[in-house]
Amino acid sequence: MTPELSARTVLLADDHAIVRMGFRLLLEGVGVHIVGEAESGEEAQRLAAELRPDVLVMDLSMPGCGGLAALERILARTPAQAVLIASAHADAVTARRALKLGARGYLCKRSPPGELLTAVARIAAGQTYIDPGIAPELARGDKSADPAEALTDKEFHVFLQLARGRSVNEVAATFHLSPNTVGTHLYHIKQKLGVQNMAELAMAAVRAGLIEV
Repeated sequence: MTPELSARTVLLADDHAIVRMGFRLLLEGVGVHIVGEAESGEEAQRLAAELRPDVLVMDLSMPGCGGLAALERILARTPAQAVLIASAHADAVTARRALKLGARGYLCKRSPPGELLTAVARIAAGQTYIDPGIAPELARGDKSADPAEALTDKEFHVFLQLARGRSVNEVAATFHLSPNTVGTHLYHIKQKLGVQNMAELAMAAVRAGLIEV
C-alpha cells in the first residue's frame, strides 16, 4: 500500500521527451499534477527553484551539467527539495553517489511502471525509496567494486564525463572550470584509481557499471 498521490505536484527532468510523456501519463493517471518539464540540468535547477514541486523526478544523463551536478546545486539552494532519481544506470555505485548527494530515492528505468508510482508516493510522504533491483547490493556496501569511492564529488563528475569520451576542454566548459583545473582533477583521478591513460579510465567506469561499451 502506497500513500495517497492525488494533488501532489511533480516536476519531470529528462532529456527524452518520450520518457517524460510516459511518466506524465502514469502520474496524471493517479491524480498527480505535473507542474513542469525540464530537458537539462540547468533547466531543472531553474524550474525547481521557481515551482517548488513536492517531488522532482530527474534523470542523471542530461545535457549541460548533468543530473548529479544539478542535484547537488538544487539541494544546496533548497535542502528540503525531495528528489527521485530515475536513471538507466541500474548499479549501486551511481545510486550510492546520488543518495550521498541528498536524493531521497533511486529508481531504475527498467523497473515496472508501478514502481514509479510507489517511489513518488513514498518520497512525497517524506519517506525514502530504493529500487528493489539494486537494494541488496546497495545494502552490502561493497566498496571494493566501486573504483570511484575514493573520488570527491567534483572528481566523480569529471570522471564520468571523461570516461564517456569528452575532452578536457569540453568538461571544463560544462562545469565552468578552466582546462587547467580539469587537468588537475584528471591527475588526481588517475592517481586514486590507479589508471595510466584515458582508455584505462574508461574501462574503470565500465567495470563499475557506470557506462556501457
